[in-house]
Amino acid sequence: MLTSLGLVLLLGMALGALAKRLKLPSLVGMLIAGMILGPYALNLLSDSLLNISADLRQLALIIILTRAGLSLDVEALKRVGRPAILMCFVPACFEILGMTLLAPALLGVSTLDAAIMGAVVGAVSPAVIVPRMIRLSEEGWGVDRGIPQLILAGASVDDVFVIVMFTAFTGLASGGTGLTAGAVLSIPASILTGVAAGLLLGWLLAQWFRRVHMRDSVKVVILLSLAFLLVAAEDALEGIFPFSGLLAVMGAGVGLQRWRSVVAQRLSLKFSKLWVAAEVALFVLVGAAVDLRYALSAGIMAILAVLGALCFRAVGVLVCVSGAHFSPKEKLFCVLSYLPKATVQAAIGGVPLAMGLGCGQIVLTVAVIAILVTAPLGALAIDRSYPKLLTQRPPE
Repeated sequence: MLTSLGLVLLLGMALGALAKRLKLPSLVGMLIAGMILGPYALNLLSDSLLNISADLRQLALIIILTRAGLSLDVEALKRVGRPAILMCFVPACFEILGMTLLAPALLGVSTLDAAIMGAVVGAVSPAVIVPRMIRLSEEGWGVDRGIPQLILAGASVDDVFVIVMFTAFTGLASGGTGLTAGAVLSIPASILTGVAAGLLLGWLLAQWFRRVHMRDSVKVVILLSLAFLLVAAEDALEGIFPFSGLLAVMGAGVGLQRWRSVVAQRLSLKFSKLWVAAEVALFVLVGAAVDLRYALSAGIMAILAVLGALCFRAVGVLVCVSGAHFSPKEKLFCVLSYLPKATVQAAIGGVPLAMGLGCGQIVLTVAVIAILVTAPLGALAIDRSYPKLLTQRPPE
């Protein structure tokens, strides 16, 4: 495993730096590094590392969502208002609807299989979006209109909504209960309980850090350990009590920033250093999960299905921001920021196949294509467009 980790970090950083030199997002190079090292190419990664790949990807997500919470400007998010709530679920609904309408004609699948496919590709990637929105916030791009905060919050909740929908659709396909009233009600319940638990933990940490003096590095370890327990609590409470661990992680950062902002700013810098290694591991391991043979076998029709569903998502984003008094350029930036997909697709793309569903192979194929097409495209669109589409707050 140590050899594999060394290869992951070194080749990931090298190809990431090369991608940057070519004016591409560094994650493109990291994804390619994973494809090269993974079991479908050179097969240089040990089984022991691949077996914990999902856990390592989740660890990286915890790091970036904690940092997002520590950096989130809640007051700016409040000023945005209604669009912030709509962005949490409306674009995903539009994309699921688009895939449900397009996939039967393009790929010859049933309506239910197309809905499962839509739920897999319907989630945006926090790992691609969150670091970019944090950077834009720190540099003052679009912060006066609350745009980075809007996209940060929406992208985080969007994943919870989509995963619940995916669980409901696969349950229906396997002969389970499927989309019941309880499954629908669990979506807002898991969001509310996750945010409430996170804010409470943030408040408790703020009181503790005010009374007990310790090094910032120790505070980072404490915050990370509690974040791990929150995510574990989601698994332990599954089927008993609706709860979103990742939203609780982000909420803890928001709470700490709200009640102890000086400490939150310092810890955010510490987490940005942790993200240097976590980002490489995350995207290389996502790349290692990509089987190019599936992507090549699906051909142009799968690509058309993904791009068509993205058009529906774009309409959904425009519906959300229609009453927000954003300029046309700012609305276009919101659309571009909601394109990237990677982590959720890598995590759940193979689940229908593992469940033995007839649509498993084609769902996995479309998930792979969604990663290959939208992760580089979305990251590149954000990186290239923000200076032209957003206004920058002058430095104080």
